[in-house]
Amino acid sequence: MTTADVFGLHRTHLIGVAYRLTGSVADAEDAVQEAWPRFAKAEGVEDARGWLTTVVSRICLDRLRSAAVRRETYVGSWLPEPLVTTEEDDDPLAAVVRADGVRMAALVLLDKLTPDQRVAFVLHDAFAVPFSEIADVLGVTQAAARQHASRARKIVTGSAPPPRAALDEQRAVLEKFLAAMTNGDIDAVLGLLHPDAVMVGDGGGKARTAVNAVSGADKVARFFLGLLRKYGYPELRPVLVNGDVGVAMPAQGDIAARVTTFTVHDGRITAVYDVVNPDKLRHVGL
Repeated sequence: MTTADVFGLHRTHLIGVAYRLTGSVADAEDAVQEAWPRFAKAEGVEDARGWLTTVVSRICLDRLRSAAVRRETYVGSWLPEPLVTTEEDDDPLAAVVRADGVRMAALVLLDKLTPDQRVAFVLHDAFAVPFSEIADVLGVTQAAARQHASRARKIVTGSAPPPRAALDEQRAVLEKFLAAMTNGDIDAVLGLLHPDAVMVGDGGGKARTAVNAVSGADKVARFFLGLLRKYGYPELRPVLVNGDVGVAMPAQGDIAARVTTFTVHDGRITAVYDVVNPDKLRHVGL
């Protein structure tokens, strides 16, 4: 087996690691690509998966730290770049989204962590990387690496999203929600939203959505009904967004392209994530 073949065997795993660490499709693909020439030149690598995971994680840590600086001047809420697939897709991204930890709600929670906490937590809890290797990635002692993971775990556990609902349930709720919106039936819309539902939009100052998170079923319902009154009924394409149901909308006239996904629990929508920033949709092909 050639070096390229070995690298190819681990590519999907590496994309999954890099995407969970960065929340960026572009950064994940770049990190994996950057690791390839290093692997090609390396000699005596016995555990290719472990070696590559460490290298990709170091690259992602640098990108996370740079992203943390950029976010200080970011306009509005920050959401991960969505992974848009269909159930028939068999590319690496489609394989990545099957993991619960790649759901939009889970990634949003990871954004609350510091770069070091995120790397320690994801590598240990999601991929069972030993703390000795995590310490090497972070450039700290094993004790410090454990502490980063422990602090991250407390933050994540305290706000963990509900388990992923079955896709059939998600589809049924979304179909009812879109029908109620189309009919302007505010009572039906409210009945499909959890009382504490939240809508988070990410336009990055480049496209229109909610600048701040919208909380409460009534406010979320009125936000979407307001969009319909203003822009009409645009073409919506059903897709999977990070493994959950969602819709993609191509740009139409003055209306920006967008990808919107929903978190469904016990027959109601608990969260809506609306990505409109064109920089985060370049890979989607809308």
